[in-house]
Amino acid sequence: MILKAYHLVLAITGLLSLPPAIRAQPQITVDHNTGNVANAEFKFKRVPSPARDDAATKAKLMMVDAEADPNSADISALTDGILPTTDDQPRRNFFLRAGSGGGRVRMDLGSVIELAQVNTYSWHPSARGPQVYRLWASDGADPKFNDAPKANINPAGCGWSLIATVDTRSNDEDKDGGQFGVSITSQRGSLGKFRYLLFDFYVTEIADDFGNTFYSEIDVVANHAPR
Repeated sequence: MILKAYHLVLAITGLLSLPPAIRAQPQITVDHNTGNVANAEFKFKRVPSPARDDAATKAKLMMVDAEADPNSADISALTDGILPTTDDQPRRNFFLRAGSGGGRVRMDLGSVIELAQVNTYSWHPSARGPQVYRLWASDGADPKFNDAPKANINPAGCGWSLIATVDTRSNDEDKDGGQFGVSITSQRGSLGKFRYLLFDFYVTEIADDFGNTFYSEIDVVANHAPR
């Protein structure tokens, strides 16, 4: 299966040999809550808590070469502002089908906006807690723009820019359970002006078929600062 092979190869190599981002290097902030600190409030030391009303709230989500697990919540769980209250709550998280090896999810913000932050959140007691993905973005203006590039297509060749590569795994899988918050920002205060975001999700481990992350929420924060 092309999708599975494509994502498993990248997982095995640890996401090395990635093309450089076209824009300035982003700042990727990662927080990890464990024990009693990991709770329904999703409060972190540096990463903002999930918002109930952000630029992603009304965005349209589409699975591109991806399939939700039968036990997962609907894809709308990524932007509905409703968070899990425990560390193993499948119907409050979105995760891809077991054995799929990952997949791509596209977010359409409806119009081009300037982005200040993209924040992602996850929660699981073991290997499905960490986040491993590449974030691509586009304003859709490139004549070669492909709004739904399949797994065997490099987004860089069809109108997408690589914004960030995220991998929150540690060197000890036994310590990877818990609650993760990731915030992607830029020193300039702006990640760029985009309409579409493409989340290229990868598995966290390949020892079994259950390495797809439990994603609890995705927030997109618009930049409203005067420029």
